[in-house]
Amino acid sequence: MKPVAVIILNWNGRKLLKQFLPSVVKGTNKTIADVIVADNGSHDKSIDYINDNFPDVKIIRFEKNLGFAQGYNEAIKQTNYKYTLLLNNDVAVPEGWLEPLYDFMENNPTVGACQPKILSYENRKLFEYAGASGGFLDRNGFPYCRGRIFSHVEHDHEQYDNTTTVFWASGAALMVRTELYNRVGGLDPLFFAHMEEIDLCWRIHLQGCDVAVVPQSQVYHLGGGSLPASNPKKTYLNFRNNLLLLYKNTPADVRDKIVRRRMIWDALAFTMFAGTFQFKNASAVIRAHRDYRQMRKNYTTLKAPEKNLLGPFKGSRVNIITSFYICRRRRYRSLKNL
Repeated sequence: MKPVAVIILNWNGRKLLKQFLPSVVKGTNKTIADVIVADNGSHDKSIDYINDNFPDVKIIRFEKNLGFAQGYNEAIKQTNYKYTLLLNNDVAVPEGWLEPLYDFMENNPTVGACQPKILSYENRKLFEYAGASGGFLDRNGFPYCRGRIFSHVEHDHEQYDNTTTVFWASGAALMVRTELYNRVGGLDPLFFAHMEEIDLCWRIHLQGCDVAVVPQSQVYHLGGGSLPASNPKKTYLNFRNNLLLLYKNTPADVRDKIVRRRMIWDALAFTMFAGTFQFKNASAVIRAHRDYRQMRKNYTTLKAPEKNLLGPFKGSRVNIITSFYICRRRRYRSLKNL
């Protein structure tokens, strides 16, 4: 049996499959990996397109849209590979992209998950927003990357081409040990979509394993293929899930302090949205906080971790908001306290 499953989750993405699947089929080493499409109840003839054009691609079908998290969880339950690579359906890959990731995981048994360098599909000299060259969380739980802080995306001059440990790896192209994925519970289906990979990576760290970026592999991500960045639903999911992320993964004795501090920053975000007449996004922040208060009840029986990774972990002493907006530090390498 091959050691790697490259699983692409699809929901009514026939157009994206036509654009991106050919490169994945061509560029993936078939001696070590199978390409699998897990379809989330599409009704746009996505399956017909795959069957007609790529008969070697395996298909897992679901009757309805399970979301990003549960869709992958259910797909992985139906496979039995040593490694699983979660790949977005709007990612193009060059030939030989998989081998550096596979070799790295084989040679580094303490690493639980890793990602390639992720560049923009439309401008391959730029890092891509969702992951760039590896992700971190600041002291307030805000995510940022080597190559992207908030909306500022850097040009790739190979400045972040060193392999290194990171806090989180992007779900756009995430390779994980399947046994470990299952042991930590997989992606949290309550998140539905957005930040579920950060939650997964946090739990991988709490198991004593590392997460890494392997820039010797690179892929090209369109971004916003399923939900555009300006969509208020994306705003809602990001704000809600970030609070759930902090509630789940911080020790009980510091949890309330961290969440309250984060809520203050979210209130400032609400004010910014309202002040710039982005009323749907402002409303999304309010709904996110309301639903967070309800949804956190689902985790009351979850044992809180004993170790707080915000602060001790590399990059988590940074206050990314003050660094970016007040100190004008727009590049990862310019940040202090890394």
